[in-house]
Amino acid sequence: MKACPKCGRLYPEDAGFCPVDGGGLISASQFPIPIDSDDPRIGVVLKERYQVRRVVADGGMGRVYEALDTVERRNVAVKVLHRDVAQDPVQVERFKREFEVSEHLPHAHIVEVIDFFELPEGSYAMVMEFLFGEELSQLLAREKFLSPERIVRMLSQVAVGLDQAHAIQLVHRDLKPDNIFLCQTREGDIVKILDFGSVKDRAMGAKKLTVMGTTIGSPYYMSPEQAQALDTLDHRADVWSLGAIVYECLTGTVPFPGANGPQILLSILSKEVSPASLVQNTKYDIPPSIDAVLEKTFKKIASLRYESVGALADAIGHAYGLDGDHQQWANTSESKLHRLIAAQMATLMASPRPHAKRSDVDDFFGENDSLGDGGASDDMSRAMKSAQQADDAPLPAIPGQKSGVSPWVFVMVGLFVVAAIAFLAL
Repeated sequence: MKACPKCGRLYPEDAGFCPVDGGGLISASQFPIPIDSDDPRIGVVLKERYQVRRVVADGGMGRVYEALDTVERRNVAVKVLHRDVAQDPVQVERFKREFEVSEHLPHAHIVEVIDFFELPEGSYAMVMEFLFGEELSQLLAREKFLSPERIVRMLSQVAVGLDQAHAIQLVHRDLKPDNIFLCQTREGDIVKILDFGSVKDRAMGAKKLTVMGTTIGSPYYMSPEQAQALDTLDHRADVWSLGAIVYECLTGTVPFPGANGPQILLSILSKEVSPASLVQNTKYDIPPSIDAVLEKTFKKIASLRYESVGALADAIGHAYGLDGDHQQWANTSESKLHRLIAAQMATLMASPRPHAKRSDVDDFFGENDSLGDGGASDDMSRAMKSAQQADDAPLPAIPGQKSGVSPWVFVMVGLFVVAAIAFLAL
């Protein structure tokens, strides 16, 4: 390994200079580790193997270091839990679970977790492969939008990794831009999915860490079943979450906004997403064909969504006029994807656009099939629409209700209470 004498970053033997500082590199064994009076871990060798070199990042759960693995002679990332977090047995178990789950996961597009151990002071450390690049959240904060080719390649690689995890009954449950890491190369991004600590193992006999009724995940990217903390949650919750990420990359905004947690969850439970192609002031053209894909992705009932992340990735690529499937696009350069998509864009943009205004019933129920085919909910939705279309036909009154107040106010209030209770469990 080599090291930069200015910033201390570690690089492979074939590297010639530090791209951050621009200076030449020296052997890591010749690089004196600077003493940090604020962090006594700097310079320490953990587990007689991992020599801590520098602080990479701080988070709510712990601090991340770059370290030299003296056995494998490579740089690794070491995440150490904060002491207060280390006192919570559930958080520790989730931390450990990521290590245990890692050995069953493919690592082409999922970060590899190498080791887990307890520290002398009572905290815990997890060792992962060291990644060069940035989280998707950092990229969106800087650029706000992603190009179509970058979205297709990213989504395709996420699908390659997640579909294999789903095949062994592992549901991520916390997909968000913070947990998608982009390693830049000449061909385009190489994606690594992070943080399987909130994973739900649906295999028979799997240990459960979540008490029924506890909500896991980040509100902006939660599926309705996550918002309600349903035990029936499966891999299609990840399909919803990834759709929310795609929507944000396209439009620069989340699909279900809100001023606080309960408002976000209420929006997820009761609102339909605005068509992406109608969002104003986007950087890249969004063809109307994308809207139908996202509409299916955001079905309130999981069985009506795409059956897999791979199916979602295929649908997005086809909506951009691409031939083939996500397995091919995952390894296609961004420059080639750009040429292929650009050749189809004029035709795609000429397609009819969706109506901007939806009825209140559509907003609440979604399309007729969003609550099932031919069920009572569909009958109610059709009856509501007929009532709205009739001249001077008021909505049916609830006994004891004053005229002029819609019964759906009570339904909405009930949903808001459910969402609030779920959010308080975060």
